[in-house]
Amino acid sequence: MTTMNQSISQTKSESTVNSIIKYFPISFFAVILGLGGLTIALQKITQLSGLSIILSRCFLYLALLIFFLATLLYLFKIMRFPAEVKNELAHPNKMNFFPAFSISLLLFSAILVDINILSAKILWVAGVIMHLFFTLRILSFWLQHPKLETTHLNPVWFLPVVGNLIVPLAGASLFSKEISWFFFSIGMVFWLILFSVLFNRLLFYKPLSEKLLPTFFILLAPPAIGFIAYVKLSGMMNDFSRILYYFALFMFILLVIQVKYIYRSKFYLSRWAYSFPIAAITIATALMYKQTGMAFFKGLAYLLFAILIIVVVGLCVRTVQAMIHKQVFVKED
Repeated sequence: MTTMNQSISQTKSESTVNSIIKYFPISFFAVILGLGGLTIALQKITQLSGLSIILSRCFLYLALLIFFLATLLYLFKIMRFPAEVKNELAHPNKMNFFPAFSISLLLFSAILVDINILSAKILWVAGVIMHLFFTLRILSFWLQHPKLETTHLNPVWFLPVVGNLIVPLAGASLFSKEISWFFFSIGMVFWLILFSVLFNRLLFYKPLSEKLLPTFFILLAPPAIGFIAYVKLSGMMNDFSRILYYFALFMFILLVIQVKYIYRSKFYLSRWAYSFPIAAITIATALMYKQTGMAFFKGLAYLLFAILIIVVVGLCVRTVQAMIHKQVFVKED
């Protein structure tokens, strides 16, 4: 009887592991973006306030650990359930999360620039190559797919764009700026195109589904990251960079007003869409203070960082709770 019970328990355990691997979503890498963004924001706040670098290193190690585990699980998924991976690659929304992997590499590169330049270079090269592949793959899908409709469009489609804008964060100091200008140009032009099309979709078609409501915050990332990238590439702040920053700040205010409507939705991993964009506007504001020396921006950077900490801690708690209640690694539409 004991042997039989052990056999049943082992079978259930294997079934649970298989379920986790099979339904491990590519969107989980959005968690890494949030933690990576928080780490960079913490580095900038540490420079402003003189805090110990130990805290930022702790978040870096946490982000690297989760990234390693997520990558390992997704590699198992590719090997054991290739059909599930193909379905995600062919899904008009899920496919846009694949660049989150290459963006993670680019973020780690930006974090490590002042810590380990060799590692930063290796991660940057790997991230750039992968992100160019994903960008071309996704844009080809958009151009050739016969069944795409306007209602398929949502803020998740901005992820490939944001990735191109992140390239200069480390690339501007590691390699020739011309490479970073190439990616920056792609990101800026497609941001403007997608923003116009998305605004039309939001105004004149049915609202986004409950699951996608938190992704509205992704709209904040392109102008905020674009501002940081432009200043790094040009080495100065001018009227164009100011337009990018102040538009990002306006988008943050607009989205904060919408939070009461967005937060009513059931918990999904898509809520991690709050974290990276808030980290982006926090980093941009810290850079704005560095460029202008105005105390207002220093205070605003601290306020935004406090909001970011609350958001990320809350998301971590809700994600763990969702895992415990088996609400994460499940079959999705």
